[in-house]
Amino acid sequence: MFTLAEVASLSDIQPTYRILKPWWDVFMDYLAVVMLMVAIFAGTMQLTKDQVVCLPVLQSTVNSKVQPDTAGKADFTTVETTTGQEEASMRTVPFGSAPTTTVTPEIFLSRATSSQYQPTEADQEVKKEQKDSSGRKTNLDFQQYVFINQMCYHLALPWYSKYFPYLVLIHTIILIVSSNFWFKYPKTCSKIEHFVSILGKCFESPWTTKALSETACEDSENKQRLTGAQSLPKYVSTSSDEGSPSASTPMITKSGFKFSADKPMIEIPSVTILDKKDGEQAKALFEKVRKFRAHVEDSDLIYKLYVGQTVIKTVKFIFILCYTANFVNTISFEHICNPKVEHLIGYTQFECTHNMAYMLKKLLISYISLICVYGFICLYTLFWLFRIPLKEYSFEKVREESSFSDIPDVKNDFAFLLHMVDQYDQLYSKRFGVFLSEVSENKLRGISLNHEWTYEKLRQHVSRNAQDKQELHLFMLSGVPDAVFDLTDLDVLKLELIPEAKITAKISQMTNLQELHLYHCPAKVEQTAFSFLRDHLRCLHVKFTDVAEIPAWVYLLKTLRELYLIGNLNSENNKMIGLESLRELRHLKILHVKSNLTKIPPNITDVAPHLTKLVIHNDGTKLVVLNSLKKMTNVAELELQNCELERIPHAIFSLSNLQELDLKSNSIRTIEEIISFQHLKRLTCLKLWHNKIVSIPSSITHIKNLESLYLSNNKLETLPAAVFSLQKLRCLDVSYNSIAVIPVEIGLLQNLQHFHITGNKVDILPKQLFKCVKLRTLSLGQNCITSIPDKVSQLLQLTYLELKGNCLDRLPATLGQCQLLRKSGLIVEDHLFDTLPSEVKEVFNQDTGIPFANGI
Repeated sequence: MFTLAEVASLSDIQPTYRILKPWWDVFMDYLAVVMLMVAIFAGTMQLTKDQVVCLPVLQSTVNSKVQPDTAGKADFTTVETTTGQEEASMRTVPFGSAPTTTVTPEIFLSRATSSQYQPTEADQEVKKEQKDSSGRKTNLDFQQYVFINQMCYHLALPWYSKYFPYLVLIHTIILIVSSNFWFKYPKTCSKIEHFVSILGKCFESPWTTKALSETACEDSENKQRLTGAQSLPKYVSTSSDEGSPSASTPMITKSGFKFSADKPMIEIPSVTILDKKDGEQAKALFEKVRKFRAHVEDSDLIYKLYVGQTVIKTVKFIFILCYTANFVNTISFEHICNPKVEHLIGYTQFECTHNMAYMLKKLLISYISLICVYGFICLYTLFWLFRIPLKEYSFEKVREESSFSDIPDVKNDFAFLLHMVDQYDQLYSKRFGVFLSEVSENKLRGISLNHEWTYEKLRQHVSRNAQDKQELHLFMLSGVPDAVFDLTDLDVLKLELIPEAKITAKISQMTNLQELHLYHCPAKVEQTAFSFLRDHLRCLHVKFTDVAEIPAWVYLLKTLRELYLIGNLNSENNKMIGLESLRELRHLKILHVKSNLTKIPPNITDVAPHLTKLVIHNDGTKLVVLNSLKKMTNVAELELQNCELERIPHAIFSLSNLQELDLKSNSIRTIEEIISFQHLKRLTCLKLWHNKIVSIPSSITHIKNLESLYLSNNKLETLPAAVFSLQKLRCLDVSYNSIAVIPVEIGLLQNLQHFHITGNKVDILPKQLFKCVKLRTLSLGQNCITSIPDKVSQLLQLTYLELKGNCLDRLPATLGQCQLLRKSGLIVEDHLFDTLPSEVKEVFNQDTGIPFANGI
């Protein structure tokens, strides 16, 4: 037999799971323990004390007759004893032995008092034995009594009296297993274990205490806020939801713009100080809660399993009650036994007593009482399960009592577990809700961020960019540290991959700030911060994946001069792009769009009257519709790069103020339309590089004012003489083509300052090239040039000369007469540089600040 402790361990669960045990489950567990004790007590008593005592039942009349075997053939003699008031029974005696008569003391006395009765041998024996014993003598041996007791125990006793303890034990074990099965089932126990672990950590987290304490402080400030709100402007929001998007950004509607700013800055004293370790643990908890919610809310298996095991217990209760009630009356102290062993004992009927009957009956009644209580609790549990929707859980009460009004409602198994926890202690779910709030998480991130990014650390990250401006680049932070706004001398601020960026009123201290970069950073601003940016910001870069990431307040920056938009503007869900609001950008001069447009958005023309530069980088998407360009009459610089254009768009010829045109990285093969550029009197720079142009038409001579011509990375084989009739040409770039000859007409370009012909097939340099005495840059690398004429000395203004990658065997000594040329500007192989005279090399190394060394 097992001990009570071993049986009780079946219902034992981990102590941490107790928060998921409502009062009815706890009560049923205790009832199950009591039922176990009943089963064990009854089983112990039955094994040690249970027995049946049987005595034979004698007939009421004694008629004893001995019938000898006169024939000599019978093997047995039957003795029958009868009297008027006596009881006798039949006993079979083997032949040859002395016949015996089973007689009770009463029978013996009646015989002794009868005057007509003559004692027999059997009567004398009974009388003798009566004298030796005080009990009723039946002449049965001890072994025969044991045998008949065992026979009658199994035949006369009802089966329920014999197996009652075992049935109670089995039923109780089934009930215990049913009550705790959801804690053991593989597909639910892991979720429950994870939930209990997270819940305990959330309950004990210092951040929970701090957040709820700050909520209490904020509640104490409510009256001051309400009274102060009456004196605030109408466009300033006093909402307590700091994390609500509508509370910090302007909202774009079909009717126009509506701006809603954050609540005024109210300093709330910090109740506790969260150290770095606690902050990291709290951030990890936020992530765990987020992932657990996503995992558990997908199914309702835990809920269904709990309902199922409750139904099983209820059905089990009904079954036990129905069949057990019928057996209460079958348990009695006296039983009549007819074992049918007359040939062994000599009696056909016995009267038996069951010594455990009274105890078993009381235990059975107690068990029925317990099972009834257990059943009523099961019915109550079912009522609770179906009375309210347990697969939905609302934090409405928590939202009302705290400042975290963004705590979301949950569903399915997550909701059911929280309902179960509420039956234990509602404080658990209240503290747990802190870790479901984005506002709470943002507060935590802000505290941790400010601890990590101090003013001194931020100052170390400030650098100077190519424009010699002080620049700070913050990448993948949880927010914008408060100390950033203390860098009052900062010129450029770059925020990249900071989804919860918030610009506070302290930005008004940064009086030098004129350029802001927002890369995948939908920053939110307060009203005061927006007013400052609207009046001071001059350049804004916005990089996004979806147009919705562009902060709506961007379209209200009336003094903005440069706007750079980099992202997808042509997807199906971006049909209503916010560019229609560009009409508010009245001072915008430069618009740079890097996207995948199929047409130029007509809304861009809203800024046409004051736009001077338009740049469209299309990332290989073919730009088909360009009619909107005709309205942009004031544009001076136009770039259409990587737009898969095959010809020069005719809409460009209407831009009378155009000064620079860049059609880089398209698929242009012919430029016969170039003659139409003669109407663009102000055009000075034409960039047709990185295309597929095979020839230059002679009509290029009509572009009289052209100063820069870029035709590199095309398929040109010759340079027509018409190119060299452009007397104002100062820069000519034909690098990386297939040009074999430099025409002698190049000497006509007296204003030429930069000539690039790198990566061609030139083998001879015409002497007329060196008549371009204003040349400052001459790129001749990666050709087939075999020698450099001595007339190179005529290029007195030369500062950059590229000769690397040719077939030269020496450099002319006259190269030293190029007074402005230094070693850093001479791109040539080391061994060729060594062919120069030493005095020339000294001239090249002059003012370099480094000792002489071979090579470049």
